[in-house]
Amino acid sequence: PPRMRMALCVAFSLKACILGSISEASKYLIEALQSVNELELEDAIENIIDAVEKQPLSSNMIERATVEVAVQECSQSVDETIEHIFNIIGAFDVPRYVYNSERKKFLPLSMTNHPAPNLFGPARDKAELFRERYTILQQRTHRHELFTPSAIGAHPDDNGSKFQLKTIETLLGNTAKVGEVIVLGMITQLKEGKFFLEDPTGVVQLDLTLHQFHSGLYTESCFVLAEGWYEDQVFHVNAFGFPPTEPSATTRAYYGNINFFGGPSSTSVKASAKLKQLESENEDAMFVFVSDVWLDQAEVLEKLHTMFSGYSSVPPTCFFFCGNFSSAPYGKNQIQSLKGSLKALADIICEYPSIHKSSRFVFVPGPEDPGPGSILPRPPLAENITSEFRELVPYSVFTTNPCRVQYCTQEIIIFREDLVNKMCRNCVRFPSSNLDIPNHFVKTILSQGHLTPLPLYVSPVFWAYDYALRVYPVPDLIVIADKYDPFTVTNSDCLCINPGSFPRSGFSFKVFYPSNKTVEDSKLQGL
Repeated sequence: PPRMRMALCVAFSLKACILGSISEASKYLIEALQSVNELELEDAIENIIDAVEKQPLSSNMIERATVEVAVQECSQSVDETIEHIFNIIGAFDVPRYVYNSERKKFLPLSMTNHPAPNLFGPARDKAELFRERYTILQQRTHRHELFTPSAIGAHPDDNGSKFQLKTIETLLGNTAKVGEVIVLGMITQLKEGKFFLEDPTGVVQLDLTLHQFHSGLYTESCFVLAEGWYEDQVFHVNAFGFPPTEPSATTRAYYGNINFFGGPSSTSVKASAKLKQLESENEDAMFVFVSDVWLDQAEVLEKLHTMFSGYSSVPPTCFFFCGNFSSAPYGKNQIQSLKGSLKALADIICEYPSIHKSSRFVFVPGPEDPGPGSILPRPPLAENITSEFRELVPYSVFTTNPCRVQYCTQEIIIFREDLVNKMCRNCVRFPSSNLDIPNHFVKTILSQGHLTPLPLYVSPVFWAYDYALRVYPVPDLIVIADKYDPFTVTNSDCLCINPGSFPRSGFSFKVFYPSNKTVEDSKLQGL
């Protein structure tokens, strides 16, 4: 016990916490941890401290009641593992974390003074949306090895050249020329034909005559690292680059086991050895991604027949069907037509009992499906359209666009939007190597930490729910269901795939195997 008491006190004091009324809180913890063997003790204490930190603490003095709740939460998490194997998370159920620059950590919304999100948010939400996008990229960039200050006493050449990020305010405060600076800011066009760089401290006009772009699709509302010099109230840009990306493992090393992703688990599923084991043991797990499932087209239904008959001997874990579910918007008859089309699909599924019994079906709406306009995140298809299908196929989920999927320790984001064309059309300058568009596109999404780094007039977003479109920490798989040609790109330990438009691409789709994180390109050949 004296050694354990010492370990507890050290661990809590490292997090700037004090175990209150020593006899009570620490006595309870020592009793609770007695059955834990020495090898696992450090991890157990770490988990308890994480659970303590998640509670709204009024001071750094930790009382027995707080510790009891934390221990209870940690002991429950083992039994709950089985529930955490497969979960579909709608965009409106994603937890919101706000970065606190004083404490240098992410806090849940409940521990900040932010109001609960509202679809009809006030103007503050719109300003907050860009401020939060900036803050997330700023903290990530500051941590990157190129921007961390050198160790005291180290020779400047010891670990390569270091850069210092400046704010726009520091430029505007100078009357003389300021040479060779790097600024993190957002590209905006405040006056027609003139580009500006904006950050929370100010705005400066850009001169882009000499600029060179690193790879990526640079659109308005993108955040960039602009390198150049400042003179006569104009920032002359030599080069534009994106904020550096960061693999999920690096982010988690800083922020611990916070569950940024969502789902029933109280901590990140990445930390669960049990789920990791289940994931590698279940080699038969298979996800099928199909986009533009035009259920009103006889040929599409015929091809789905072929697909189901091919898979009937080895039913996939889940079919992910992305919209649009009609080949054209039908106006007032669209809802009735879609109900009939879904009924036809349910009848086909019922013809294959093995698939009907074993596979799940997840439906993500497309931009032209019936719903409340084109604002993201988009709610699921209405219940009156889907009720008959759900009765016939009980293992089906109609979810939001975008949506998230958690399978064992893997995190997957699915987004149905024709984004590649939108981003290419809105580029400040189109990349010269246009054969490599998928790589440019994926680098942009991951660097921006956001699914739609576009101006709000191009891609409208419910201001208060902008956080549901974040791609930070980076997931294991992003499925961008786009009408652009199919592609598979890996960047920052994240797989990004586009299954392509099923009817337009010669009936191609993608198959993902989670046990070894591989993607298979598939196509239904003509009969």
